[in-house]
Amino acid sequence: MNSMTGYGFKEAIVEDSQISVEIKSVNNRFLDLNINLPYYLNSLEQKVRKIVSDKIVRGKVDVTIRVKDLNSNAKVSVDSQAAKMYADAISQIAVSLGKKAEDIPLSLIVSQEGVLNITHEYDAESYWKKIEGIFTEVFEQFICDRKREGENLKKDLLSKLDLLDECASFFKQWQPKMEQKFKEQISSRFKELLGDSVDENRIMTEVAAMMVKYTINEEIIRLHSHLAALRKEFSDNPIPGKRIDFICQEANREINTIGSKNQFTEVGAMVINAKDALENIREQSKNVE
Repeated sequence: MNSMTGYGFKEAIVEDSQISVEIKSVNNRFLDLNINLPYYLNSLEQKVRKIVSDKIVRGKVDVTIRVKDLNSNAKVSVDSQAAKMYADAISQIAVSLGKKAEDIPLSLIVSQEGVLNITHEYDAESYWKKIEGIFTEVFEQFICDRKREGENLKKDLLSKLDLLDECASFFKQWQPKMEQKFKEQISSRFKELLGDSVDENRIMTEVAAMMVKYTINEEIIRLHSHLAALRKEFSDNPIPGKRIDFICQEANREINTIGSKNQFTEVGAMVINAKDALENIREQSKNVE
């Protein structure tokens, strides 16, 4: 079980480049992957996206890769024709102002647009060879962080599930008392209405028919089934987040029904405990991948 929150970071110098990789994530219903690269490495986005999406299923994940070249790989070219045209034009301006053409500084001509052209050659794959080792290390760090937090979440979820198992067992123990009290109430109402002429067999027949509707036996059986399904998700499913929420909804129906049929303070208190534990599990499932 993995948490949807995690973090990994490393910065290092590889050959002649300073490289930093940061990966972080927060909760999200689906995978929302945002990759930030230098513009000249945009061709690497699909490669990075595949690596991450192959192992991460849910969460808002931000991947940031920064590269700074310590030695310039820039190439400078000169447009001599443009420089001559600027020199002639500036000379004409100088003469018209009574200045000498030879007094024009070279820096003025060189600074004009298009005289010097600077280009950079970027080979994305060669940069990836520098980035890959750092990225792999940070990604593993990020995954381990999510796994560590996931184990803590799992412990908490299992403790809440243990409490729910206790609640279900409690309901099972109190089921006969609930049924007996219901029978006594029905018998009492019959006797109030019919007096001494009441037919005991008729009462028992009516009670048996109504018990089908008011017993909690089926709810207890289904609740145990849902709790067993939750435990299986915790132990067997590496990405149980969505399933947990669905199963909790089903279990909540059974607990609500038990509460609606209950007539004992003790059972009512246990229903509250069960609903609280179940709600905690549902909230925690939003943090689980």
